[in-house]
Amino acid sequence: MKRIISTDDAPAAVGAYSQGTTDDSVVFTAGQIPLTPDGDLLDDEPIEVQTEQVLENVAAVLEEAGASMDDVLKMTVLLDDIDDFEAMNEVYGTYFDEEPPARSAFEVGSLPKGAGVEIEAIASLE
Repeated sequence: MKRIISTDDAPAAVGAYSQGTTDDSVVFTAGQIPLTPDGDLLDDEPIEVQTEQVLENVAAVLEEAGASMDDVLKMTVLLDDIDDFEAMNEVYGTYFDEEPPARSAFEVGSLPKGAGVEIEAIASLE
């Protein structure tokens, strides 16, 4: 049975979607952009700062669901400029010391609100 995940520790959904959903075995987060829980958009910040905020948002949604970054099975990273991959990856790597999840990374035409990076996660609750 689907359960909606919602936390004040990540930005509120700004459309017809949930911060995350779960069936109590797997958690799916919505794509997170560099928006603080207070609604401040960090689109003018370097990609490293944007990536850190995005991953903190993902972690907050996972925590609300009862999971952590250690439980992530797969992440999808969307970048508005693939030349930012190396800098994003450096920050990303600090969140996964051992046994990192599977990951895909793509350059896209543009991201919501002019963000430089968006990341979504799939994690296990078992």
